[in-house]
Amino acid sequence: MAQGKKRPAVPPPDGGWGWMIVAGCFLVTVCTRAVTRCISIFFVEFQMHFGADYSGTAWIHSLVDCTTMLCAPLGSFIGNRLSCRIAVILGGFLSSIGLVLSSFATSLEYLYLTLGVLTGIGFALCYTPAIAMVGSYFCERKALAYGIAMSGSGIGTFILAPAVQILIEHYSWRGALLILGGVVANLCVCGALLRPITLKEEEEAHGPDPLDTECGYGVKAPVVSMLEESLAINNNNNSHACFCFQSMQEYCFLLMPDFLMLAVSFLFLASGCSLPFVYLVPYALDMGVSHHQATFLMSILGVIDIVGNITFGWLVDRRCLKKYRNVCYMIAVGMEGVCCLFIPLLRTFALLVPFSVFYGYFDGAYVALIPVVTSDIVGTHNLSSALGIVYFLHAIPYLLSPPIGGWLVDTTGTYTATFFLSGFALISSSLVISTVTGIRHCRRTQKYRNKNKNTDPKQEPCRSDFYTASSKDEVDQF
Repeated sequence: MAQGKKRPAVPPPDGGWGWMIVAGCFLVTVCTRAVTRCISIFFVEFQMHFGADYSGTAWIHSLVDCTTMLCAPLGSFIGNRLSCRIAVILGGFLSSIGLVLSSFATSLEYLYLTLGVLTGIGFALCYTPAIAMVGSYFCERKALAYGIAMSGSGIGTFILAPAVQILIEHYSWRGALLILGGVVANLCVCGALLRPITLKEEEEAHGPDPLDTECGYGVKAPVVSMLEESLAINNNNNSHACFCFQSMQEYCFLLMPDFLMLAVSFLFLASGCSLPFVYLVPYALDMGVSHHQATFLMSILGVIDIVGNITFGWLVDRRCLKKYRNVCYMIAVGMEGVCCLFIPLLRTFALLVPFSVFYGYFDGAYVALIPVVTSDIVGTHNLSSALGIVYFLHAIPYLLSPPIGGWLVDTTGTYTATFFLSGFALISSSLVISTVTGIRHCRRTQKYRNKNKNTDPKQEPCRSDFYTASSKDEVDQF
């Protein structure tokens, strides 16, 4: 954490201490996303103790999830200004304090503040910086590394859910929250594992557009050079101007059409992905499935989610598929949407099991690829800030889509419209990216054809990445 000694610039090591970073990120996802999912186990206890209705109690879970996503840019900001290590340690401290204070709650409003807001802010400071650090240490095996790291959510839920139930039975909900506060304090240890690294692409930020020679991706946003020219002109300005420039440089990717279209895709994705997790069990019960079997469907979904995280990440890292990671991401999201459209035909436990298997696998697949696809567009040096924006975009849909799905159930009397909403939202997310990818591919092909007319026909154009090849065209648009 000492800043006195400058670290030498190195390429992504693709191993070594990077696996400790993966382990740290894995534990961060366990202590953030898995713990967030387990908060729903306390619902009945909160309702009985405070005499509240389901709607008022449900706001606790919504606030934790929404605050974690809304404050994701804050985690990126602290990680960029200080270090990812400091951000995660600070977040672990805040979230642990939030859970410990929640064990002394005297009202639901008290829980809204401590468990919903304070713990959510702590999770936000941990989640984004930890994920960004994995992208800094891996290039060739980036998808596999993210698959392992992101599987902590599913594995953690699988282990923590029964453990939390046992803690409630033995120590009451207050004792369970107190113990969870101690468990979440281990985020500070995870933060200590996040050793800072200086990549060559960051050191060369004021030179020509750097190219990641290991992966072949252009990692510098085209707008950066324009901002650097303005810095050269105004290099005698005060420190406040320099701070403003640094902030502009960190978020210059917001002017990239590629990222803007990805952001639109994420809005559709977040609107649809949470609905099956909320309404699968109620739908199964409505179809006459037993309570035990309906709960088992969620267990199947969670376990297969882990398999999707790891196996799809490994598969996409193969040489033959590495160039098509964005296509694999689109397929995973689109197939998840198609699964939701078949729900009206699935009315028995035997038919709902395949749904849980396929939906869980593709859910795990795309979750592992979100940081990878984002990194391919904005570059590793902008990944932390970009992930902050990406998860920020998830916040409002996460907050609003479950109530909208419930309203559709109340209005229509069935769950069909809710699952159709989820399916069409996911398919729309995939179509947005596929449409842009198709347009860019046609432009690139036409550009090469025009270029070959004026060159030796035997000379083939150099292979370049989709995003790098079109970066010049995007600068002209601005």
